[in-house]
Amino acid sequence: MNRSGKEKVEETQLKETIIFEVYGHMIQNRIYPNEVTVRTMISALCMAGELQKSVDIIDAITGRRGSPMVIVNTSLVIRMIAEGEIEEGLVLLKRMLQKNLILDTVSYSLIVHAKLKSREVDSARELYGEMLNRGFQPNPFVYTMFIEAYCEEGKVEEALDLMEEAVSMGLQPYDETYNCLITGSAKAGNLESSTKLCEEMIQKGFLPSSSAFNEMIGKLCQSGNMKQANEILTLLIERGFLPDETTFNYLIDGYRREGNMSEVLKLYYEMEFRSVCPGLLTFTSLIATLCEHGKAEAAEKYLATMKCRSLEPTASIYEEMICAYLGNGNKERARQLYNEMLKRGLKFSWPTGSFCPEDLGN
Repeated sequence: MNRSGKEKVEETQLKETIIFEVYGHMIQNRIYPNEVTVRTMISALCMAGELQKSVDIIDAITGRRGSPMVIVNTSLVIRMIAEGEIEEGLVLLKRMLQKNLILDTVSYSLIVHAKLKSREVDSARELYGEMLNRGFQPNPFVYTMFIEAYCEEGKVEEALDLMEEAVSMGLQPYDETYNCLITGSAKAGNLESSTKLCEEMIQKGFLPSSSAFNEMIGKLCQSGNMKQANEILTLLIERGFLPDETTFNYLIDGYRREGNMSEVLKLYYEMEFRSVCPGLLTFTSLIATLCEHGKAEAAEKYLATMKCRSLEPTASIYEEMICAYLGNGNKERARQLYNEMLKRGLKFSWPTGSFCPEDLGN
């Protein structure tokens, strides 16, 4: 039997997890890696798509490329911190440091990172001060971790001040720095700051992460700034950014609220062209837009597409279409859809809905 793509991905992820767990277990038990082990781990990092991230972090900390051993060990600790295994990660880090398996400056920076992830901001500040007293130089990674912590606490102005401080010291912000600030500014409702940071990021040759960009574009669309949202997206696409379903859904919802049916349809077909599979939310907005414009027959096409793709229509979709057919005077088709809705076990939202069953007649 052929395995599905999802099963293959899950199997690969399981293998990666096992490899990292075994490697961590080795170091915990004082079995230290040789060249073959390190090569195996580098291959695992490549499979997991984590190699470049680890290389970039070491570069942000030290200003140079790390050795394969340092890359692997840094990756393991970062992975453990990200998965919430902070205490275990710190114990492992101490063991690595004792055996010179990781650089001192990388080790200190990762401990600060771990404390910030544990929301021990004051403790992280003290440790950072200790780093400086011991002669370690400030680095963009540590500044970015503090910026992220401040943004998560809603202290966006303090985070922006930290970035200015870092730049004044000659430290260069990198993609993750901008992602944190774009996300934090957007969540705080500071769209001017968020878009300005995004434009600055693009000028410096970086692309925002999907999550950071979607946070910003979502707020732009919600506030009705559709022109600006489209312009920024176009600029990013020209530079290789790949919008995802969430990106398109924000734009579609924004244009729907404006009543701009043609843009909603264009975005749907752009999704199909870019092989971004429209989900339930996309079809819900698309069908609702068509029905709001009295295009019930056109909406039928997309209802059929949903069913072909095994996407179950919701009660709200049926209600939109029933209302549209009633508005067009086609009670027969409205009644058929109502019966289909009931057969699917969907409940009508009356009396809060847009119509009541009596509207369908006998």
